[in-house]
Amino acid sequence: MEGTKAGELLRRASVFDSFSLKSIAILCMAADHTGRVLFPGEESWICVGRLAFPIFAFLLTEGFFHTRDIYRYLVRLGIFAVLSEIPFDLAFFQTCWYPKRQNVFFTLFISVALMAVLERSREWPERILEIFIAMWAAEALGTDYGFRGVLLVLVFYVGRMRPFAGLALAGLWNFLWQSSVQRFGALAVIPIGLYNGKKGRSLKYFFYVFYPAHLLLLCMLRDLR
Repeated sequence: MEGTKAGELLRRASVFDSFSLKSIAILCMAADHTGRVLFPGEESWICVGRLAFPIFAFLLTEGFFHTRDIYRYLVRLGIFAVLSEIPFDLAFFQTCWYPKRQNVFFTLFISVALMAVLERSREWPERILEIFIAMWAAEALGTDYGFRGVLLVLVFYVGRMRPFAGLALAGLWNFLWQSSVQRFGALAVIPIGLYNGKKGRSLKYFFYVFYPAHLLLLCMLRDLR
């Protein structure tokens, strides 16, 4: 009875649709990258930015379950992974090519591919192997957030049928890092928990284009200083 009441209260309090969550994540991401590129050493920007990836990871799983064509979803992520790599390297490594690190779209691509494979697998030994391969690939490629990023998407994927458990594990995920600043990312469970399951406004490609575009803008601003 207690759980039923809690669930009902949560549903009534749910005020964020997908568009709202994406907007929050983008603002947090922009703050993070602004701090890293223009104000290195000022940790307050980074603290705000730690909320971005957990929200994006959650929305990725929602997008996976709602997409009509998983292959087009993967192609879209793959295209923007390639398009974003030079802006990513310029922003954070001040070079057009830094092979040791890859942008977050590669992490998202691997995560969606993993979910697609898991949907077709039924035996747990096989699933565990697939999860291991996906996490290894993220680490081997040096993708942003690495195997931990794939793990967080997996938490939301598995926890979709048990939202409270999924949110709790997603909050704990932020404590798996050596840097204490990532712990601020646990606050992301608040807007995620208030998600109402609705799509909201549709500006799909804006959110994809914003990532490389704002990195290039930050590079230009840094060079003008």
